[in-house]
Amino acid sequence: MKTIPLSSVPSQKLSTLLGGQNCQLKVYQKSTGMYLDLYVNNVPIVTGVIARDRVLVVRQSYLGFVGDLSFFDTQGVADPTYDGLGARYQLVYLEASDLT
Repeated sequence: MKTIPLSSVPSQKLSTLLGGQNCQLKVYQKSTGMYLDLYVNNVPIVTGVIARDRVLVVRQSYLGFVGDLSFFDTQGVADPTYDGLGARYQLVYLEASDLT
């Protein structure tokens, strides 16, 4: 498991290496919740996925992403909001071995 560093801002983009994959992430707040887009080598894997506490983001291996992502509320079981990112709400990368 690897924690992905996020800032407590309403919209952010970052690049990181996850499981040997060059990943680009967009995390953004809308009036209906927080959302995430995931790209590998600038190719979209999933876009517009609503962020839920302890729910896998990618979920489907046929999409070609090795592993998965999930948000965790460190103080309860609430869905993430931008003002708690990086502190209360952590985005983690789960390796394929963590998912079995």
